[in-house]
Amino acid sequence: MNNNNATTTTKVLFVCLGNICRSTMAEAVFKHAVEKRGIGEDFDIDSAGTASYHIGANPDSRSAETCRKNGVPMNHKARQVCDADFAKYDYILCMDEENLRDLEDMAPEGHKAAVKMFGTYDPKGDRIIKDPYYGPQGGFDRNFAQCTRCTDALLESLGYE
Repeated sequence: MNNNNATTTTKVLFVCLGNICRSTMAEAVFKHAVEKRGIGEDFDIDSAGTASYHIGANPDSRSAETCRKNGVPMNHKARQVCDADFAKYDYILCMDEENLRDLEDMAPEGHKAAVKMFGTYDPKGDRIIKDPYYGPQGGFDRNFAQCTRCTDALLESLGYE
């Protein structure tokens, strides 16, 4: 069930530090979920990083492989959060408390976006989506499970089943 006005697009930006692991995975998982539900046209979805380390880079191969093995397509080039994002997006959802502090510092006065951690939607209460970059593959698998749970809960909170 969709409680949104048919002409309204909900704009969601996922954010992590470098935009090659967690936020790209969250973007891919969320896009896949809305497409599977047939509601893709109701959303404008992207991801970005708080830092400029990887601008223009493809997603981390381990993140891409985790999505691929779960049947989720991933297509993104890393970019950095900019002032315009705070005006464009309804939701800017980050992966950890450091990202949240960085976003709050970057946010222009009077912005409209709801800025919060994506993990606040996790029904298991696992608020932090940890950076898997320096760890084993298991961290990417854990992130995928978290992103899936948070996606389902976010969609439910927006009036979608």
